[in-house]
Amino acid sequence: MEEIIGQHAGQVWQVLNEKGGQSPAAIGKALKLKTTEVDRALGWLAREGKLAFSEGAKGAVKVTLK
Repeated sequence: MEEIIGQHAGQVWQVLNEKGGQSPAAIGKALKLKTTEVDRALGWLAREGKLAFSEGAKGAVKVTLK
């Protein structure tokens, strides 16, 4: 399981590096990952201190690389 989460984290990092800030839903759509898979990958990257999170006016979360 950890290996798969790590692979997804690498894919998420690539999307954010190439496209800039994205919502978790947009990341999942770009990578064809389930919500839980995106959440785990974001948690992995957040724990490593690689992500910044911001909240828009309507409560939408945007994730960017630090």
